Amino acid sequence: MKYFNKLMIGLLLVTGFTACEKADKLPFYGEGVATTLSAVSTTVAPIPADSSKYSLILNWTDPKYAQDPKLYKFVIEIDSASKNFTRAYTRTVIGKLTDSIIAKDLNAVMLAWGFEFNKAYDLDVRVTASYGNNNELKYSNVLKIKATPYKIPPKVVLPYDSKLWIVGSATQGDWSNPINPSSNTIPQSFSRIDETTFGGVFDLKANGEYLILPENQGAWSNKYSIANKGLTGVENGGDFGYNLPDNFKGPASAGLYKITLDFQKGKFKVEPFTQQYGTPANMWIVGNAFSTIPDWTNPNGGPMPAGTAFTRRNSTEYDLTVAMKGGGEYLILPNGNGNWGKYAIANKTAAGAAAGGTFAPEASDNFPGPAASGNYKVSVNLFNNIYTVVKQ
Repeated sequence: MKYFNKLMIGLLLVTGFTACEKADKLPFYGEGVATTLSAVSTTVAPIPADSSKYSLILNWTDPKYAQDPKLYKFVIEIDSASKNFTRAYTRTVIGKLTDSIIAKDLNAVMLAWGFEFNKAYDLDVRVTASYGNNNELKYSNVLKIKATPYKIPPKVVLPYDSKLWIVGSATQGDWSNPINPSSNTIPQSFSRIDETTFGGVFDLKANGEYLILPENQGAWSNKYSIANKGLTGVENGGDFGYNLPDNFKGPASAGLYKITLDFQKGKFKVEPFTQQYGTPANMWIVGNAFSTIPDWTNPNGGPMPAGTAFTRRNSTEYDLTVAMKGGGEYLILPNGNGNWGKYAIANKTAAGAAAGGTFAPEASDNFPGPAASGNYKVSVNLFNNIYTVVKQ
């Protein structure tokens, strides 16, 4: 019994000494430091021929984490300067203090943001450093970059003659090709909005279909169409292309519709056109800015004075060449013949208003005439409500 007691006392003493021993310190991993980001050049403006070359080369300093540098993680963020990295393009780099971005990759990002070709934009770039497990995030300085997207070929081949017509059971001319009656030819043709965008406003029937043709001469071999007319919502827009298998699906309700064809992105959009006066068959100009037209003449029941009628070029464009005298004003009338419903502008004193700008139905101010007398071509486009006045 005495032996057992001595044994127990010994065990307790050993246990006590063991419990009092101080544990080894746990490993300490430093927080690291924020990196400093720089670029070989802060101006990025490659040409298409250099699309496969590096256009943006970034370098940053060591964050000094207590870890094998090969495990460091870096996330590069690039965004337009006003977005505060809310839609940033990101790239992840492991174990390196540099990254190089190919011109075509950055160009594609900027075009996806809607940037215009050959126009410089301000970009913000930063790098977020961390341990390989994402701990201890450290943000770098924000580097300012000036970048210019270069022009790339459009996704869909452009019409060879810069002209387009809409035909089909959704149109007033049905499937006639050439369009019949011929009076529908102009109302069923598109306007070229810019180099790769066409648009028009069309009077469409309910639940029909249509194609868009690059010629109006009876040929069906080439057309713009879609891949699958059964897709949900395809009547409102989507992807289009050249000689795809399906017709465009028309809207469920009849009315005026604005159709936009973006050949650069291969996208189309269809939306109701509810602007007052729609797409008038005729337009007239009246005012006191003309050399040979009586001032402000709009007789009840007509006829309108000679030389005041616009020529309609397609579904949305109208123009008129007229002799103008300096310092006058004018309005554009969609009805005329005593009706004073009008197209006008918001501010006739705005800089450059005599040469062009935007207009709207029943806006408050007359158009200002040019300062110098001469022959001028006045053009209006109902697709985007843009007018121009150009001396001839």
